Order: sequence, then C-alpha cells, then structure tokens
Amino acid sequence: MPATQHDELAMIVYAPGLVGTDGRPMAVVHGMERTFPGLRLAWTTSKEGQRTLLPDRDAWLAQKKWAGEFPLLHNGDLNAYVSVAGWRKPAHSAPGGQAQFEVHAVLPFAAEGTAAAPEVLEAVSESARAFWGLTTPFNAGVDIARQTKNRPDDLKPPPRGLPVLKSPSAIPSPEIPHRLGWLNYWSAAAARALGFPDPTRDADLLSRSRRTVSGGWIVRLTEAPLDLDNPAHLDALKRAYERFPEIGGRTTA
Repeated sequence: MPATQHDELAMIVYAPGLVGTDGRPMAVVHGMERTFPGLRLAWTTSKEGQRTLLPDRDAWLAQKKWAGEFPLLHNGDLNAYVSVAGWRKPAHSAPGGQAQFEVHAVLPFAAEGTAAAPEVLEAVSESARAFWGLTTPFNAGVDIARQTKNRPDDLKPPPRGLPVLKSPSAIPSPEIPHRLGWLNYWSAAAARALGFPDPTRDADLLSRSRRTVSGGWIVRLTEAPLDLDNPAHLDALKRAYERFPEIGGRTTA
C-alpha cells in the first residue's frame, strides 16, 4: 500500500530568507542525501500532479530562479516516500517582522526513517543555517499544530491540556521556536534565547541531546517517536513547555 500522512515524519526548519543566488537549497538536498542511506531526490511533481524524473537534478535546481523558494523534490517511491521543498514566509507573518525561508521535508515513519531522522534534521537545519526546526510523527504533529492560535476569535483550547501558543507573527524574535516536536533543532542563538542547557534543570533532556557542528543542539524529547496517546510522552511534552516558557511567545527571556 502507498504511504499515507499517518506513515510520515514531518520536518520543518525556519531559516533567514533566501537572497539572490543562494546556495542553501542545493546544500539542503545534498545534506538529506548524505544522511539518509540510499536516498536520491531525483523526481519533481508539478502542481498539476505531473511527475518528472530529473536526469541532472543539480543543474535543474541551479539554473532556476525560484524567488525565495525551491520546488518539491522527492525519491519517487510511494511506499517509502521522502521529499523536500522550500518556500518563503513573508515578513508580515514571521517573527520579528523578518522574512524567512521554510524547508519542509517528509521521511517515512518506519525504521529507516526514524533511525536517520536526527542526522537528517541536523543536516537540513545546518545547511539552511536555520534558527530552529523540528521533526514529529504526523499524528502528534496534528495536536501540536492545534496549540497555535492565529485568530483572536479562536477560543477553543488546545487538545490534551497543552498550552496555548501565539501566532508566529506575535513572537518577537526569529530565534524563539514556535512550538516543540519529537526532535528539535535549536541553533546556538535559539539555545541562548531559551536558556538551554542548564545543567541542573536539563539533565534529563541532555541525556537525549547532542551538539551540532555549528554549536547548535539536537534535542530529543522522548527516546521513541513522540506518541501523545502514551501518557509518559504527553507528560514529557508538557514538562518541556513548562521548562521553556519562551517557546510559542508565552513569555520573553
């Protein structure tokens, strides 16, 4: 059976906006292929659903002027689907009024995807020079997305007793994460904004975290992929929100 969204790990990273002939999209694609065994992102699909094999993918990607974004690339395997695309988040809807470059990727929620996910998140984030990013199984990500209130008339409380998070445009700095995920990439600047790590308060998180080459962090909330039907996982997510009230613009550091 073809993969569905419920079989996905969703990854998003938030980085400074693309400028001119920015080489970051190419670096992101190469980073994914380097860290996911056997991956080749050699296919694209048009908005009309037309799938095309790209014999010289790098030349195709380099010659296009994508106006602050880059198009969908994927591996062409519907049973173990991997994809990546990037687009522009305009200044009026971004933290601190600064336009951003968002990279959205999908990995299979299977053994090979979950094993590679930390290294892929690091590669994509550092290649994009991201402020922060995250990777989360689809089902948990749906509930986490419902924490964000983008309209003042949206009074429905978030699911599972999770805290309300502000709209990204209401967050004062691009270094402050909008929300948490199973795997979290925090740049050195984001970690400073959050006060992470504190050796006393963060001992548990540090046991599942590691530094990146640039001085950022990969922070894993739970050893196994986040499952909010698991009370221990839900508790871990809530504890992390309590530890970092800056996330989602709930307080300022």
